[in-house]
Order: sequence, then structure tokens, then C-alpha cells
Amino acid sequence: MGIEFTRSDFEKFRQFFYRKTGIFFPDSKKDFVEKRIIKRIEETGHSSFRAYFNFIRFDRSSDEIQNLINLLTINETYFFREKYQFECLVENVLNEIYEYKEPDEVIRIWSIPCSSGEEPYSIAIYLLEYWPLIDEVDVEIIASDIDTNVLDKAKKGIYNYRSVKNLPKHLLRKYFKKLSNDRYEIIDDLKEAIDFRQLNLFDPRQNKEYRYIDVIFCRNMLIYFDDESRLKAAQIFYDAMNPGGFIFLGHSESMSRICSLFKVRKFKQGIVYQKPF
Repeated sequence: MGIEFTRSDFEKFRQFFYRKTGIFFPDSKKDFVEKRIIKRIEETGHSSFRAYFNFIRFDRSSDEIQNLINLLTINETYFFREKYQFECLVENVLNEIYEYKEPDEVIRIWSIPCSSGEEPYSIAIYLLEYWPLIDEVDVEIIASDIDTNVLDKAKKGIYNYRSVKNLPKHLLRKYFKKLSNDRYEIIDDLKEAIDFRQLNLFDPRQNKEYRYIDVIFCRNMLIYFDDESRLKAAQIFYDAMNPGGFIFLGHSESMSRICSLFKVRKFKQGIVYQKPF
């Protein structure tokens, strides 16, 4: 007889996972969650959901929680995704930030969730190729994700053709080593340019390390949160940013529907949100 995962078990687990991560699974995700929970129950040698749930509740190492996070978070991305936002970054946003920075002051850009690295590497390529002031300004790119598996992939910097197909051919040749017909490795200089970090945004011990940020890319993460978690995330971002800093969201997301902390800025490439001075 197989391991049972009841409706009550699902309710209990999703509230637990929500408290840990801010991610809320709707009823439509029950089957998705069930398959992955049962997989972990079997792999950890527990006889039932109840036994497994007690184990993760009192797992002081948090190793099994991380295994669940890696299984239950979705990572879908590719290079130059929604590239109009990178255009906005180099044509408008960074120039505004540069105007009020002191000489030799660092500009900090934060990519969250960075997934397997396509977004922060895209930012780095865009700066090198299209921002005229890049040689005059020290830019720090921080990239964080809750999933340790995708962070390992990001640090290795090896991608299939699907991930890089939107890159112009000359940039693919310039910034990647071709390993095979379907595998490309990003050059070491770019790997070294990104500071990859594991982060659970709702862990105060971790998020307090993120301060003095000038630009945040947080695209397609807030859609997985409920209203309460979105508001909490917005406050965390607000606290992390310098006055005048900007935040980019996914095309289906709106900071105005979450809170009134940020000012709406409309550029020709699209809408960006700014922390007031």
C-alpha cells in the first residue's frame, strides 16, 4: 500500500511551507506538491506523512527543508528575457543613479530570484556592451536564490542552446565557450563578476545583509506569494534600497497593487518603481 497524502496533510504542509518561505500553494497545486512530498518521504525512509512532517518540523539543521525548497520551486528563465528592461537599465536608470552618486561610490544591483544565473549574467553583459559609463563606475552584482541546486548551476555557468538562443551570435561567441552543439559555458571573467548567495527572503538573519542596493531585479517571484507575503517582500526591498533606487518587476506584476512605498516611473521601455528620496 502506498503512502497516503490527504487533503488535511496538504493543508498542514502548505501552511508550514508558507511560514518558512512566503510561497503559498493554491489548491490547484496539490498534485504537484503531493508527488514531491511522497518522493521525499520515500527517500528519507519515513513510513507516513505524519512521521515525515514531524521530522521536518524539528529538523534543526534545515537540510531537509532545503531539499523540499529545491524540489518545490520553479525555475524558468533564459538569457535576455524581457530585454526591454535591460535596455531601460542602461539607457535611463543607471544614468539617473550615476548623477547622484559620489565619485568612486559603488552601484549595487541585486538579482532575486537569480535562478540558474541567466538574469545576472544578462545584466553583466548588457552593462559591458551597452552602458558607456561602465569603465568609470564600480558596479557590484549580487544574485540570490532560495534554491541551492540552481545556485550551483549558476556558479558553473553551463547552459543549453535553449537558454542562450536569444543572444546575438556575436555576444554568444564573445562571452561563452562552446562545449558541444548544445552546451555553452560562460567565460570565467563573468563568473567572477557575480556574487551568488543563497537567500530565504523571509529569514531576517539573511535579508538584513542586503543594504545600500541601487537596483533590484525581482521578476516573476511575487506571483507565487499571497498579498501578505507580497507586502512583506516589498517592505524588505524598500529597507534594502538606497533612496532613489529602482526595482524592476515581471511584466504581469505591479508594485502599485501591493503598496504605496514606491513611486511609479514610466520610461519608453516600460514601467519601473523607484524608492523616493
